[in-house]
Amino acid sequence: MLKLLLLTLTTTLLFAEYKNCEFKTPHYTEICKRVVKKGVPIHDANLFLLSRKTEDLDLLSYKFFHPSKIKIHRANERKANNTLVKYIPEIVAHVQKYEKVYDEAEKRYGVNREVVATILMKETKLGKIKPSFDAFKVFNTLVVKVKPKTSRDKWLLNMGKSNLVSVIAYCYKKGYTPSQCNLPSSYAGAVGIPQFMPSSFVYIDSYKDKVGDLTKMEDAIMSASRFLHKKAGFSELIEWSKIPEMPKVEADWYEYDFTHKHGSFVYGQSKKTGKKYDCFSCDKDELQYLKKYAKYIMRYNNSSNYAIGVMRLSYDTHKGLAKK
Repeated sequence: MLKLLLLTLTTTLLFAEYKNCEFKTPHYTEICKRVVKKGVPIHDANLFLLSRKTEDLDLLSYKFFHPSKIKIHRANERKANNTLVKYIPEIVAHVQKYEKVYDEAEKRYGVNREVVATILMKETKLGKIKPSFDAFKVFNTLVVKVKPKTSRDKWLLNMGKSNLVSVIAYCYKKGYTPSQCNLPSSYAGAVGIPQFMPSSFVYIDSYKDKVGDLTKMEDAIMSASRFLHKKAGFSELIEWSKIPEMPKVEADWYEYDFTHKHGSFVYGQSKKTGKKYDCFSCDKDELQYLKKYAKYIMRYNNSSNYAIGVMRLSYDTHKGLAKK
């Protein structure tokens, strides 16, 4: 009897006619309309937003979005950079293994292989770290749970809605049903080896296939390169002879960041909010070339520690490759 009831409910859902985007939850109404604008038929948009996936909230991932957790994560960024120094030989070996792919990526986008390889190491240790969350559930939970009382809450809610739109549109284009729309992600909803947020799926590229796959190393390399080129404006290969001794720069920056509550490696003031920062590189002529590329990397991750960590590890990787 139970099986018959479940079959009846499933059949009703699959064959019901949905002609509009009207939901009891206003956020779903907005999401549905935005998904339809991305080319998803109204019927299919409804199927995703009325599926069981919207009922299964991920409260663990939701906890990680608390400001205190974010603060801890940023504080640990320095430790992560220092820990990854020992993996330089592994990054060098990786670049050599995928030499032809990196040749093509540099040709297409003008982004250094050392930088891309380092980012992939920092994000998932070159694909060895396997995500354990589901992007659909992560962003749906934000949409359902966040109450927009503060500016940060409003940002989280809008981020959740934008990325859920991208997840649904991606799954539809891949031919996935709602139950098949399972994209392994970080607690923050980042997907694949390069840890793309779904709203950045537009930058996915492939080495040889028509549709890129972020779980394939070749496509991860091409996609991260395209992201830095298209979104950040990274288009000229770094001349490493113009980069100062990065271990010293990194150490000096960490000391500065420790003593300046609002320290930034590259910015003196936010263009969006007007917030002022204590800029480490702004008055140092010898750091202006490095500053330009650090800004590019901060479009991938807006942490100064992340950007300087990438530049330091890339610098060491370049030296390692030069010895081969």
